[in-house]
Amino acid sequence: MSALLEELDTWLDANWDPDMSVAAWWELLGLARWAAPSLPTHAFGRDVARNEAIAIAKHIAAKGALNAPGGLGMLLAAPTIATHGTPEQVERFVKPIVTGAQAWCQLFSEPGAGSDLAGLGTRAVIDGEEWVVNGQKVWTSSGHIADMGMLIARSAPDVPKHQGISWFAFDMHQPSVEVRPLREMTGRALFNEVFLSDARVADSALIGGPHNGWAVANTTLAYERSGLGAGAGAPMALANPGTIAGDLPKRAGDYVVKQRSPGAGGGGAMTAGAQRLFIEMAKQNGMIADPSVRQALMKLHTLSEIGRFTTLRQKAMRERGQDLPGAGNIAKLSMSDIVRQSRDLGLAITGAYGTLHAYDGAHRAALDAATGNPFFGHITEMALFAQGPPIYGGTDQVQRNIIGERVLGLPKEPNNDRTMSWSELPKNG
Repeated sequence: MSALLEELDTWLDANWDPDMSVAAWWELLGLARWAAPSLPTHAFGRDVARNEAIAIAKHIAAKGALNAPGGLGMLLAAPTIATHGTPEQVERFVKPIVTGAQAWCQLFSEPGAGSDLAGLGTRAVIDGEEWVVNGQKVWTSSGHIADMGMLIARSAPDVPKHQGISWFAFDMHQPSVEVRPLREMTGRALFNEVFLSDARVADSALIGGPHNGWAVANTTLAYERSGLGAGAGAPMALANPGTIAGDLPKRAGDYVVKQRSPGAGGGGAMTAGAQRLFIEMAKQNGMIADPSVRQALMKLHTLSEIGRFTTLRQKAMRERGQDLPGAGNIAKLSMSDIVRQSRDLGLAITGAYGTLHAYDGAHRAALDAATGNPFFGHITEMALFAQGPPIYGGTDQVQRNIIGERVLGLPKEPNNDRTMSWSELPKNG
């Protein structure tokens, strides 16, 4: 690992220039295989372990350079396409991800197919060298700034539901695609609903072959659960990838000096920075001497450390050619525990101030002025957002079912969805 970081040092000294545009810097970083080093070598990566990829990202940040692009393209689409895609598809779709040229969203969940994802009803019908897609997706993170989408749609309705799904790299820049924001109780709109009306996707953008989308989607979900789970830890760039957000032409150095707000994006409660925020807040208002608060702080630290050690254990097992069954599902459950613990701890520290919340920028500024402490708003937003992570990416109940059935070998509830065609199954709603 030290040799790899020395190589990175030399490369950064020769190439980093804060006056470059974000697009130009990310192209250099991606094509040099530093942006996504955990990807395989055939997909613009270096085939390093996850903890080594985190070390590389931290090293880039420590050198004062802009880090790699983030988002669902890097987290989910790139490794999925690297696993199931052809060389031509890797070049076509993964390259713009690692260079930040395109942003991605995930078109999986539907109003009638959330926890039962395989029951989805969005249809894809072949028409020459294209597929015509009709349906609705929901809870689409970053759909409003996405150039591309990971789309799963039903391509064969007359076979059992798991066997008739296809996975597409879907172009979001179509007039037949309508994205509507979904306002959360935090006041923000991180999620969207997406309507597809005779949208089109080329057959060459079908990943993993026709009707094999459930296997491809499970690869995506495995990366999602491990990425959302405890112990992730990689620093992310403050600039947004893709053509819609508008960050690509801007000066790369401007995104290095800025500091991320502790509550931005709603997920900050899971980070070590949030733990430090809780400690400082508890010191300021005298709650640090409260035994229950101190116990809660230690519990949060312990949960985070268990997640970190589980990741290290999984790495050690993989180096021996073994695997830790259900590791991604366990990590996802651990993350849910962490956000709930963070919610309860933050509200215990803030007391009555935790009941105050603002829903737009002007009201946030007014609330900060009234309380004299801008961190109150961040903690309240964390608490409001904490209901989301145990649901998105597969609910806690789904994770426990998977662990019970696939890891512990417990019997499934009796049903015939593996033998009856999807078109004959009863539908929700």
